[in-house]
Amino acid sequence: MVPPGAPGDAPNRAGKPGFFGRATGRAPVQARAPALVESRPMIEATQALRNALQTVFAQLVAGTGQAAPDATFETPKQASHGDLAITGAMGLARALKKNPREIAADLVARLQQQPAVQRWVQSLEIAGPGFVNLRLAPAAKQAVVAEVLAAGPCFGTSARHQGQRVMVEFVSANPTGPLHVGHGRNAALGDCICNLMQSQGWEVLREFYYNDAGVQIGTLATSTQARLKGLKPGDADWPEAAYNGDYIADIAADFAAGKTVTADDRAFTASGDVADLDGIRQFAVAYLRHEQDLDLQAFGVHFDHYYLESSLYTDGRVEETVKRLVASGHTYEKDGALWLRTTDYGDDKDRVMRKSDGTYTYFVPDVAYHVAKFERGYGKVINVQGTDHHGTVARVRAGLQAVGAGIPAGYPDYVLYKMITVMRGGQEVKISKRAGSYVTLRDLIDWTSRDAVRFFLISRKSDTEFVFDVDLALKANDENPVFYVQYAHARICSVLAQYTGLRGFEQADLSLLTAPTEAALMLKLAEYPAMLARAAAEFAPHDVAFYLRDLAAAFHAYYAAERFLVDDAALARARMALLAATAQVLKNALGVLGVSAPESMHREAPAAEGAAA
Repeated sequence: MVPPGAPGDAPNRAGKPGFFGRATGRAPVQARAPALVESRPMIEATQALRNALQTVFAQLVAGTGQAAPDATFETPKQASHGDLAITGAMGLARALKKNPREIAADLVARLQQQPAVQRWVQSLEIAGPGFVNLRLAPAAKQAVVAEVLAAGPCFGTSARHQGQRVMVEFVSANPTGPLHVGHGRNAALGDCICNLMQSQGWEVLREFYYNDAGVQIGTLATSTQARLKGLKPGDADWPEAAYNGDYIADIAADFAAGKTVTADDRAFTASGDVADLDGIRQFAVAYLRHEQDLDLQAFGVHFDHYYLESSLYTDGRVEETVKRLVASGHTYEKDGALWLRTTDYGDDKDRVMRKSDGTYTYFVPDVAYHVAKFERGYGKVINVQGTDHHGTVARVRAGLQAVGAGIPAGYPDYVLYKMITVMRGGQEVKISKRAGSYVTLRDLIDWTSRDAVRFFLISRKSDTEFVFDVDLALKANDENPVFYVQYAHARICSVLAQYTGLRGFEQADLSLLTAPTEAALMLKLAEYPAMLARAAAEFAPHDVAFYLRDLAAAFHAYYAAERFLVDDAALARARMALLAATAQVLKNALGVLGVSAPESMHREAPAAEGAAA
């Protein structure tokens, strides 16, 4: 198993810089996203139907003193049950003291009087104990095709949170070695969450927090110095706590050669002096930060700002935070240590802030750092960390409440992720020659591809353990989920390239799209904006991966059931419009995950049968 945290001390967030630390060589910038438009998936139909349902719910509870339930539709598990389902009758049974099916019958009768239902609904049916299944009129489903084509890359986005700022802190790996697969999961989650937030109008700052001092960095410096002295792992004088990977020898060789290394946030020139331990430390940190930058670039991840943990001490933020906590009256002295009464804020026990030797525990600089985040104007902050940091959540939030800075309860938000097992050739892979003790992110990218790694690492909920099957990621068939999705896009591009009829798909006669697989595909397209908004609100990029697999399945079913390049020119044009809309949504959703949308791919096929798109 590979732990989410970096090798070494606990403070490494997956691994951890400061606002007052070095930036990237440029002022912090907001990552650019496409100009947002409020996409309107079947908006005239769905919003009108929602309003109609809310009106009827209000009628049903009138005079009872009960609040009307929210007007929401659910998606039936079986397509044969309809396009949408209403379950509100079940919840109203107790309040109205009626049988749910009786309420459902009243609900249907009242809905049938609503103009929106008369226009957009084909049928309403009562099922089971009181469900109402709703079948949309074909025009309601067909409307989404034109809406996708009109919005293009912006379909699914929303300007709802425009003008609001959010900071996402992720990766945050101390520069003590190459990024491992746990950091990869962190990077994939964090970057996708940033993209999700941007899709809803948020101004996103991507921040990387790390330490260039402390025990871990001290071990890095002494390990490199030992290599400079000609020692290697296994030698009698090799430090017991040293880092053993080959990368230490690489750092030592470049330091001895007097090289200069440049990372996004720092640069340093080696003195070549084996006795210059501080110089070795600074060079090693810059060297590994540069290596991290290269790995992250290969993974398609960038940061707007770097924050040094050490700056919290040099700028006095830690001391100031401790003073504020003491002044709040929530601290006390015991056994020579300073304690924070975190139980006042729901923690299971009080926590030591300052140990008897005068040093601070790990959560104190975390509290100082988050005070700084809040004071920098980020009222919403999302931290992506390994589940080994679960214990810090309550104490950091307690410290932020106790400090008295007006920080809201529950600040910041956390997304915690579990460890990864890497399988190759049916065997678990536990080590890398370069890293010495764990599989690196670069290993996974080199063995498979960036697209495969990014898709796989967000394809499950973050709080579940994940097995990365290298062999599966290399398959060019439907067993490989990222291939399955990308191949749908490539297939569409192949069909569109063969089409020789009229373009201008926005003018196609969409009323001709009446085949069952067409209806199913259009309904799936219409789900995209709501799914995207929900995934952003819940910090759940895996929902996008789930949706993509479902959308690809709906397309592949359509591909198998219908011919597209038919003799009927109007029908062919309408089907090209639906294909173009499907390709657009596939590309949009893959873009949220940082995965490409290829226009051609080759697929493995059984026996002598070949397949390509």
